[in-house]
Amino acid sequence: MQHLNQSPKDPAFVQDPYAFYDKARACGPFFHWQDYGMAATTSHAAVNAILRDRRFGRAVPPDQARPSPAHLAPFDAVERHSLLELEPPTHTRLRGLVLRAFTQRRIAGLAPEIAQLTHDLVDALPPGEFDLLKTFGQRLPVIIIARLLGVPETMADDLLRWSKAMVAMYVAGRSLETEHRAAAAAADFAAFLRAYVEDRRTRPADDLITHLIAAESEGERLTTDELISTCILLLNAGHEATVHSIGNGVKALLESGCAASALAPEAAPATVEEILRFDPPLHLFTRYAYDDIEVMGQTIPKGAQVALLLAAANRDPAAYDSPATFLPTRSQTPNVSLGAGLHFCVGAPLARLELTVALPILFARMPGLRIAAAPVYADTYHFHGLQRLMVARG
Repeated sequence: MQHLNQSPKDPAFVQDPYAFYDKARACGPFFHWQDYGMAATTSHAAVNAILRDRRFGRAVPPDQARPSPAHLAPFDAVERHSLLELEPPTHTRLRGLVLRAFTQRRIAGLAPEIAQLTHDLVDALPPGEFDLLKTFGQRLPVIIIARLLGVPETMADDLLRWSKAMVAMYVAGRSLETEHRAAAAAADFAAFLRAYVEDRRTRPADDLITHLIAAESEGERLTTDELISTCILLLNAGHEATVHSIGNGVKALLESGCAASALAPEAAPATVEEILRFDPPLHLFTRYAYDDIEVMGQTIPKGAQVALLLAAANRDPAAYDSPATFLPTRSQTPNVSLGAGLHFCVGAPLARLELTVALPILFARMPGLRIAAAPVYADTYHFHGLQRLMVARG
């Protein structure tokens, strides 16, 4: 296994990580990323296999568990019950209960609301040049999540602030200040939701919190702490992914000049998949090996962590023709942007629906939309999203 150095904080890498991925791919299915001290893979086949292999997981092996610092207690209290960090049988029970409330039918029923909100946000866009992320990309998903949960839309700014602070814990090079902000946000977010959960226990409504309270399987229900962690995960993971996908997707559509045909009703679902493949919102996800496991000729030793480079896998020439080309008509291998297997993103249907409904309306309402300044990616690896997207009306 070849060893490579590449700081995830390097400005050139932040703006274009794909050049490094191509270099790493030339090393074979796996390479050792020195900056992370672990094996990493750019291979679509390897990433897909590891995501689906139950011998790999997110939870830290018991013999590697270390006490968390006291200042992170509020953050850890939320993460302790997060679907993202759990393994069976706890994960199986929790995910089953969540899916009883967060159903495909319930998500599909949000389409008219997403469409109306998109129109409302477009109506409110300022004249001249403006940042589409700030005025549209960030507003749409947080308002939809607020409505879904049943909390006031007036809380959107607080939800967004808490979410950003907590998600920063998964960004390369986090600082002590980042940790303190995340802990404070987790404490505030949990306290806010706890009050709403208690209220919904006595005054049920037609919202996700009420449905999560009512979800039951084989006599079991979600505890209040599990319910709070689930709501926070749906906002943090779902919002972050959708915001980045809107920004990256609009950028790709404008740069390719194919928005009109790509967002026609019959074409939009495939275009959304290509947006997710071409420039996904999350680039690096890790798994622990729970045994000595061979993948594509490489043995991952028990207890080792491996980095799955989702964006590199999505541009693997072994899986896609012309992988570096944005091609909305592509009908090849499914992308791995939202995971696969046991930990497939529970919010994926909502993210796809928001993109499929909102993007055609945005471009239909603003047919002359154009990029007004060079797009700049934010220094937020392992995520990959724009810091701003300055656009102008045509």
